[in-house]
Amino acid sequence: MQKKLHLISLGCTKNLVDSEVMLGKLSEYENTQEINEADVVIVNTCGFIEAAKKESIQTLLEALETKKQGAILVASGCLSERYAKELKEEIPELDIITGVGDYDKIDKMIEERQKGEKILSNAKGVFLADETNKRIISGSKIHAYIKLSEGCNQKCSFCAIPSFKGKLHSRTLESTLKEVRNLASQGYSDFTFISQDSSSYLRDLGIKDGLVELISGIEDLAKEGVNIKSARILYLYPATTSKKLIQKIIDSPIFHNYFDMPLQHASQKVLKTMGRNGEFMELLEMMRKAPNSFVRTSFILGHPGEGEEEFEELCQLIENFSFDRINFFAYSKEEGTKSATMEQIPSKTIHSRLKKINKIFTSQYQQNLKKLKGAEVTALIEGKSKEHEFFYAGRELRFAPEIDGEILINDKTIDEEITSGYYKVKITEIAGEDILGCVIGKA
Repeated sequence: MQKKLHLISLGCTKNLVDSEVMLGKLSEYENTQEINEADVVIVNTCGFIEAAKKESIQTLLEALETKKQGAILVASGCLSERYAKELKEEIPELDIITGVGDYDKIDKMIEERQKGEKILSNAKGVFLADETNKRIISGSKIHAYIKLSEGCNQKCSFCAIPSFKGKLHSRTLESTLKEVRNLASQGYSDFTFISQDSSSYLRDLGIKDGLVELISGIEDLAKEGVNIKSARILYLYPATTSKKLIQKIIDSPIFHNYFDMPLQHASQKVLKTMGRNGEFMELLEMMRKAPNSFVRTSFILGHPGEGEEEFEELCQLIENFSFDRINFFAYSKEEGTKSATMEQIPSKTIHSRLKKINKIFTSQYQQNLKKLKGAEVTALIEGKSKEHEFFYAGRELRFAPEIDGEILINDKTIDEEITSGYYKVKITEIAGEDILGCVIGKA
């Protein structure tokens, strides 16, 4: 009987890539959605902020409660890297605790555990997948994430990532292009490039504008006949994003005018306290003026030093600049960071500000959604919506997977059945925050 595996990947898409590497190393296992059927259960944890840590611990405890007797339970990822000894003490039933350096050794660790050894492994360095690592792409047969680098050279006062991910470590451009070529040969044609700080890609290898080089390389592959139809980049950092890069994206026939730049705040005072660059308005304006552009950002509410005046500056930026998507985060005090030593803002004040700013953006967002009615867009359809079982789910190609929403397809004017692929879709209705559409042709 084939052994079964249940893997839970928490946190960001960068974590997901590492989970896919583990799936590749354990390809002899049958994947099961039922945790109580699995012979091996892996929870790839997130340890970025307090809420993520709590979710990871709760998921581990639930897995421990649900798994069948004798099944191996693995805690991997960022939480395990930061708190390996604490996990061993608090949840001694864990069979394997491994951090961010051993994803490609998961099969060996499981073999050792099956021989009776308990494993606490924190390899030196951070694992970075390259074209030689087999991945089992999850959730799509057309789209794949490509991780560009690990670690970060930025010195944001609130962020603990460099303490356990280390300095920026980029994979070579040659390695990245080989992986894209390999995945394209398997049928993948839509790609999202990710890292902690994508706009610093290749800086550690002496190349200032690495993403410009990447875009040129991807375009060259397409000219050679490699089936790459669309791409986008996540996690641009203001201080390392150049106008040259923005223009390169605008001019590219492959990369969408998708600009994901976490700004974290609008107040120069708060940004200075955060250890971040505040010179981004010219970049934002250039992004917004790009044809058919999509601009996403994130902000932290309640960082030390954010008074009412600074909060109002942030509100003003959101009211005056039309962002397509925003993530708001309550400031999380992380041990070992500079911000944790500063005077903290009461949580009641933070949540009051979150409520107010969410209201501002939600109103703006709903107004912008209404403008979509009647528009014709190119969308990627891969099956039924997870949220609405009677609809197909279409993702406009400007949208990043999972985070930017979907178009609910409830009608078609073409005779053939809808299958996985690229379609022309007309937006027919906006119902609250749901976007409804009709397939009007193949793209």
